Amino acid sequence: MRRRDWLLTSAVLPAAAPVAARAAQAGPKNIVISSANGTKACAKAMDVLKAGGDTLEAVVQGVTLVEDDPNDTSVGYGGLPNEEGIVELDASVMHGPTRRAGSVASVRNIKNVARLAKLVMEQTDHVMIVGEGATRFARAWGIPEINLLTERSRMAWMAWKQSLRDGEGNNNWTDGLDAPTPTAKQAAALRQIWPEASDEMIAWAFEVAHFPTTGTINCLALNAKGEMSGTTTTSGMAWKIPGRVGDSPIIGAGVYVDQEVGAAGSTGRGEENIRVAGAHSIVENMRHGMDPKDACLDVLKRIARNYNNDAAKLAKFDINFYALRKDGVHAGASLWSGRVLRGYMSGFQYSVNDGTGDSRLEKCVWLLERKA
Repeated sequence: MRRRDWLLTSAVLPAAAPVAARAAQAGPKNIVISSANGTKACAKAMDVLKAGGDTLEAVVQGVTLVEDDPNDTSVGYGGLPNEEGIVELDASVMHGPTRRAGSVASVRNIKNVARLAKLVMEQTDHVMIVGEGATRFARAWGIPEINLLTERSRMAWMAWKQSLRDGEGNNNWTDGLDAPTPTAKQAAALRQIWPEASDEMIAWAFEVAHFPTTGTINCLALNAKGEMSGTTTTSGMAWKIPGRVGDSPIIGAGVYVDQEVGAAGSTGRGEENIRVAGAHSIVENMRHGMDPKDACLDVLKRIARNYNNDAAKLAKFDINFYALRKDGVHAGASLWSGRVLRGYMSGFQYSVNDGTGDSRLEKCVWLLERKA
């Protein structure tokens, strides 16, 4: 070994040693964590782990349940569309044992893009395929194409389009938040298309147009052999400019896995995560001795610093991080203490399944307190 290589190797050892020591002491175990919309995903992934399945296959099977769910408007089938009414999906995967990754972005008409990202990783020497190229790649593997826009999401999109027509909202070409105010005239227009829609459904459409979903799903897994993997899949920002790509398919932002240290991922406003390479930064924090909670909070502080800690600007978006260390310690962390929906404050949570029972929700730690 050359002296220079020995010095570089030696420089890494002190930082990694605390993490390795903790992992050796605690011993590996089966555990899956995800964003709050992933309780079923965690349970499915745990079933795969208990059956001896690979960690990446486990998380992909888990998030596929969410991609298939038309009621989750931030992921897969039924996701909120771009400004032209077309659903575009992004996803990434990272496999700890082989240190390989795959991702796809701006994919149309393919529902299960986490699976597609896994195919990119396994069947090519590329990491990312985007747009029409990704659709053709899926077609080559016999993956069926479907219309991803449900009537429910189309109603929300039309409510948003009405707000632009009536001069009551902004769009994604400008700064600010979409702010439609539903009127009897607008509601009547929606009822011409959806005459059987309930008052609750119409109200939901305008609420989503006003406060579009920024959910996504990130899922991370550790098995009893100490192997780790992660995936993130999303329909991205509602009403986005066609072709916009957020953090979810970006290795090191939407997801990152280091087999010797841990894994991390994110949901929420992707642009802010990309600026700080959030998932990679969290894993590096854990490498240097931070526990998962503090590792996430540190990266949230970096995001706040990008806005000079201006609370008024930071209040315009949400972002959450999730971290799973190789010894099984985990955390979820949010920029804000909660979100005001329908007049009350709702705190942020994340899903956990440790194999001892059903998936459960645990509270995220938070950086900034939001008042109701």
